[in-house]
Amino acid sequence: MNWEQLLSLKRQGDTNKRLRNEQDETRLGFDVDYDRIIFSPEFRSLQDKTQVIPLSSIDFVHTRLTHSLEVSVVARSLGRKAGVKILEKHPYLKEVHGYKPNDFGAIVAAAALAHDIGNPPFGHSGEKAIGHYFKNGPGQKFKDQLSPKEFQDLCDFEGNANGFKVLTQDKQGTQGGLRLSYATLGAFTKYPKESLPVKPTAHIASKKYGFFQTEKTNFLDVADELGLNKLSADNAQYSRHPLAFLVEAADDICYTIIDFEDGINLGLIEEDYALEYLINLVRHTINSEKYHALPSTKERVSYLRALAISTLIEDAINIFMAHEKEILEGEFHVSILDKSKYQAQIGDIIKLSVEKIYNSDEVIDKEISGFEILNQLLDRFILAVNNNYENVPTSYDKLLLKLLPNEVNFLDKNLYTRLMNVCYFVSLFSDTKAVQTYKKIKGLMF
Repeated sequence: MNWEQLLSLKRQGDTNKRLRNEQDETRLGFDVDYDRIIFSPEFRSLQDKTQVIPLSSIDFVHTRLTHSLEVSVVARSLGRKAGVKILEKHPYLKEVHGYKPNDFGAIVAAAALAHDIGNPPFGHSGEKAIGHYFKNGPGQKFKDQLSPKEFQDLCDFEGNANGFKVLTQDKQGTQGGLRLSYATLGAFTKYPKESLPVKPTAHIASKKYGFFQTEKTNFLDVADELGLNKLSADNAQYSRHPLAFLVEAADDICYTIIDFEDGINLGLIEEDYALEYLINLVRHTINSEKYHALPSTKERVSYLRALAISTLIEDAINIFMAHEKEILEGEFHVSILDKSKYQAQIGDIIKLSVEKIYNSDEVIDKEISGFEILNQLLDRFILAVNNNYENVPTSYDKLLLKLLPNEVNFLDKNLYTRLMNVCYFVSLFSDTKAVQTYKKIKGLMF
């Protein structure tokens, strides 16, 4: 892979090549990507989607929206710092094509802003709930009517693939989705493969999958334009876009440190115990006098969080540049933080977060409720859509169909497309809207 191709400004539907040195410096194409994402309704719905604590009424707990904004800020720093070093190493990118460090920052920031845009309600348990409906629930009946890859898309419903769908799928009146630059779409796609085969290699890019069969053609177009390495002759499986490693690093840094911060502020982790873990990560940069002068837990945690993020950004950039050649050749097979010199400290923080936060009673109780809510919504809407397609809708089906958006085709002759569109519709619900719609269906609104 080469940087010139990887930094493509092409958008879906373009007929002419977009050149970097012809861009308006006051609003680059990569800046347009960021703007289109942040003004999209799918992004706005993240303000009411779970990050750690589902349906939390506590104002300082992160949602998917605040998490995504913070990941984007970290990603911008990573991208700009990497851009400086990449342009020093490959000066033709600047001298011939006009690329600047901020271009890298803008690409990574936009991709990071969108990294959770396809996540369903109730966190990662929402993905599992949708998959459960098809793998173990009423949706099993569709298996023999779908191809193995189509059925796997549904049984292992993936927020990353759903995000690619949000960003690229045609809808009535909006061809090409948000029409982002292919560089941003490449950086967004952490898992550039289809759902089968499952985990064909131990590479980090094979851990999950990045697009549904409905968007396969779109992804192949992006991969071809960017010159991503094809890894399989039989299946759509590619090497990552190098900047996807930085998007992943930004996400890893934020959820490691900021989820931990939420756990401390919620009282799920004892202050003295927790602060010791953070101090171990920033021991060489902490100003002890300043730290001990801070009057509250929240301020002390905030200070340590800022130091920890800065420390991990510098470490991530050093790792990325040390392995840039391997990354471009598709031979770097782990996440950036897996190579971190702070790996032991990161591991300790994540282990404590899993024990005290992710497995807390509050999280588990609400994930159980979310599981039931999503399965009920899928069951009712899939039945209504398929009955309508067969021209046998009941009066109740007709009422439910009025809740479906006009821009999405629920009458497609392809069963897989209809099922995927229902999953897509439900996945874009906020946590609160999912609960409210469930109550409507159950007659609990009065």
